[in-house]
Amino acid sequence: MPVKRLDRKDRTMSLRMLLWSTLGLVALSAVVVAAWLLSLPSAPVAAVQPAIDAKETEATLAALKPKRPRPLIAIIGVNDGTETTDYLMPYGILRRADVADVVALATQPGPVQLHPALRVEPDATIASFDAQHPQGADYVIVPAMMRDDDPDVLKWIREQSAKGAIVIGVCVGATVVGASGLLDGKRATTHWYSLNELRRKHPTIRYVTDRRYVVDRNVATTTGITASMPMMLTLIEAIAGREKAEAVARDLGLDRWGARHDSGAFKFTRPFALTAIGNTLAFFNHEQLGIPLTPGMDEVSLALAADAWSRTFRSGAVTFAANDGAVVSRGGIRILPDQVDADWPADRTVSAMADMPPAKALDRTLEDITARYGARTTDFVAMQLEYARTQPAQ
Repeated sequence: MPVKRLDRKDRTMSLRMLLWSTLGLVALSAVVVAAWLLSLPSAPVAAVQPAIDAKETEATLAALKPKRPRPLIAIIGVNDGTETTDYLMPYGILRRADVADVVALATQPGPVQLHPALRVEPDATIASFDAQHPQGADYVIVPAMMRDDDPDVLKWIREQSAKGAIVIGVCVGATVVGASGLLDGKRATTHWYSLNELRRKHPTIRYVTDRRYVVDRNVATTTGITASMPMMLTLIEAIAGREKAEAVARDLGLDRWGARHDSGAFKFTRPFALTAIGNTLAFFNHEQLGIPLTPGMDEVSLALAADAWSRTFRSGAVTFAANDGAVVSRGGIRILPDQVDADWPADRTVSAMADMPPAKALDRTLEDITARYGARTTDFVAMQLEYARTQPAQ
């Protein structure tokens, strides 16, 4: 049977129907998005939280006590996507404290691509670590990773726990620890954005509100990205005492720290969503910003700066150096430049703030983001970092 050809009138009608159908779908989508935006709170509900009871603090420190005078701490990452600050901040803080032997690990040989920025060479693989330390680590730090079900990671975490290691899930690293089964039936917390996912996948976990970190027996978890700073200081206190922890805190630019936290201040709000949408759609204004690498630079300040600039949804941070060789940081980790460039444009160069304490470096970076993109973008970045800018860092 011959196929009937559409005449001009039929084609015009078909095009009109297609156009009206497309416009209808766009209008419907706009209505759905608008309804979703209106359903979001206009602002988080912040509240002043009471001080942490001394007995709770003592119990936390007791649970984190090491079994030997100089413990061994392993930070694990996957090569193809581990969160930048979750991986580098514990490493840098613990290395400057010098109260333990600290190693940065990867599941496979080769560099670790951090997310959203930076690339580093780990100290060892999990296989070489196991061969050198068959007794296992005293502490295992688990950052957020691009996937929470990597079989090599989960197997290794379980094995280290079975050997007696205290496992610390930093930020969304809690979902990795949860996937290993080590959080079942325990009290825990995580980044505000991933909380519902953690509770849905692991319904026996007991979420603890208003705490930056939670320790339950042999497992600890923290809230968002910046919470690894007070978590590491608490770990240092458990290992070497309050005086040592206070000295490291001063070096970081903090005058106090602790588990106190206001969970209600961090929510998915309408301004948060609108900023994400607006900054993403402004693709014509997106830019690549360069951070120069220099020997001996503070890897904690670098991580915070690169992380913050890369979370604006207006920019991405890359590192550059005069040659392609690795640059060794203050704590000894080898950072690989993303680009070889001795003449990066000055108007697209941002500082790692390596000449100031990390806590101050983060504040200064957020001020620079405000100057470049406005206060809403800065609030958007701080919310992702789960960082209370209006309060003293804790």
